[in-house]
Amino acid sequence: MPNPDPLPHRRYGKGGTPLVLIHGFGADRLTWSSLAKALAADREVIALDLPGHGAAVDWEGTPDAGVCAKAVLASLDTLGIERAVLVGHSLGGAVASLVALRAPQRVERLILLAPGGFGREMNAALLRRYAAITREDEARAVLAEFFGTASQMPAALPRQTAEQRAKPGVAEKLGAIVEAIARGDGQGTLPLAELMAGGVPVTLVWGHEDRVLPVAQAIDAPPEIARHLVRGVGHMPHLEVPELVLRVIGDALGPPETAA
Repeated sequence: MPNPDPLPHRRYGKGGTPLVLIHGFGADRLTWSSLAKALAADREVIALDLPGHGAAVDWEGTPDAGVCAKAVLASLDTLGIERAVLVGHSLGGAVASLVALRAPQRVERLILLAPGGFGREMNAALLRRYAAITREDEARAVLAEFFGTASQMPAALPRQTAEQRAKPGVAEKLGAIVEAIARGDGQGTLPLAELMAGGVPVTLVWGHEDRVLPVAQAIDAPPEIARHLVRGVGHMPHLEVPELVLRVIGDALGPPETAA
């Protein structure tokens, strides 16, 4: 099966500069459903499946963040999107940042939730356990480490995760991808000074209790980056504090665009 172009996606709403949502490792475009519907009241919103995930699980080869960034850019071309706001979580944050590095003129703004690539440290052991989930009870125990003490895991998430991993090829693909993005027990890092030099505004949302990527990476980020560091929150701010994430996105975007 050839690699899809554009990537599998769902479009919500219409009008304004499109908002493109890029999920994290092991997730898919459905992780954004509630946020996408709320955001689509004011503009077009597009949620993508990254290569090797969701409906793109059969992607040829083992896609890392660089391959994913190329696929996102190709999808924007195919969908006729000249310029977009990119919202990325975890791996999706690294992918969004690489898109901005390669084509800053295509990116109006980056809004990154606990993004990859902002520092060497990464809990690769936890991601390997996450990739290897096969049962609902196992999913519940592993996923608990992705959430902070002030938030609650969605009740259906362990069951949904176990069901997803039972689909042919999913567990094998995720196992290969985690090895592609992990560099030993850490991760590759983004050239943040170059990213800032590209002129794309960046907003971070990061949980103080993130056990996957430490909040110190947000604290140590370049000073011109706007950041929201949230106590009691782990690695999943879009699921833990969705109202806050909606407010941060809304504040970053400003008033809805109106027709001339």
